[in-house]
Amino acid sequence: MILFNEFKNLKDSLPLGVSLLAVSKGHHQESIRKFFGYGQLDFGESRLQEAIPKINDLNDLTQLRWHFVGTLQKNKVRGVVREFDFIHSVDSLSLIERISRISQEEQKTPNIFLQVKLTEDPKKGGFIKQDLLKSWPQIVSLKNINLIGLMTIPPIAFNSNQKKDLFCECRNLANYLGLKDCSMGMSNDWLEAVEEGSTWLRLGSLLFGKRQT
Repeated sequence: MILFNEFKNLKDSLPLGVSLLAVSKGHHQESIRKFFGYGQLDFGESRLQEAIPKINDLNDLTQLRWHFVGTLQKNKVRGVVREFDFIHSVDSLSLIERISRISQEEQKTPNIFLQVKLTEDPKKGGFIKQDLLKSWPQIVSLKNINLIGLMTIPPIAFNSNQKKDLFCECRNLANYLGLKDCSMGMSNDWLEAVEEGSTWLRLGSLLFGKRQT
């Protein structure tokens, strides 16, 4: 695990307006408590069944903000809406419509990132750019969701310049749609993401080391 001085130096190196999301999936709640002690408030989980015990065990830390970063199955929407403040992986019109309906029932208003797929990659989901633009009037009319940005993940085989081009395209699309935030950049490409306008970095192994579970 990263030490306090290293963590502080990393956070201090980030430009104004760039937030760090500590992706704690696969790590124990003791590690989350330690980073909370360092001043970290935002934590990311990708599996509802893993996250709920952590959230319950850490409910004394009332300042924590929980982000869902994994693929969201439709049968998990209600649980995620109940437990999480942010959802980074909304990848279809039908999914966001379901989130809107359930959020109204649960009297919640989650912060939403729309996942976009800006290049061919069979291992990644997300809105195709043209489909997102076509669906945009329907999306912005939905209730009980707070649309704050876009999220994207480059193909694993991309080199640094290709990743930067993809991140730049995502940033430009967010700007066009009037969205402030871009959730892009992980432990192996966060520098490129920052250069191209990311506002949320999803860092897991860089902070926590190898997954414990």
